[in-house]
Amino acid sequence: MMSRSNLSEQLNDWPPSAFSSSVFSPASSSSSRVDVVLVMWDILMFACLVFTGVSLYFRYLKFAFFLLLVTIVFLICMKITKQVRQNRKSMRRLLLPLSM
Repeated sequence: MMSRSNLSEQLNDWPPSAFSSSVFSPASSSSSRVDVVLVMWDILMFACLVFTGVSLYFRYLKFAFFLLLVTIVFLICMKITKQVRQNRKSMRRLLLPLSM
């Protein structure tokens, strides 16, 4: 059984490079991929909104409403996937043993 003082001594003995190598591991690259996908979704939504404004300017009302609908559907999908991802993350945290 480890006491708090032994644990704190072990943590103080670790070199800083051990922490940085664990932070920048290849496992964290999946979150950066998710960030890239989110940025692409944001750009796509922005482009849809811009094209909606342009089509309204040229009085293409059906096309403008279609693009507006597509943008709203994209936004709803992003909100749903974000909520699902947060729920999965919280469930994973609950499954971890308390000793971690």
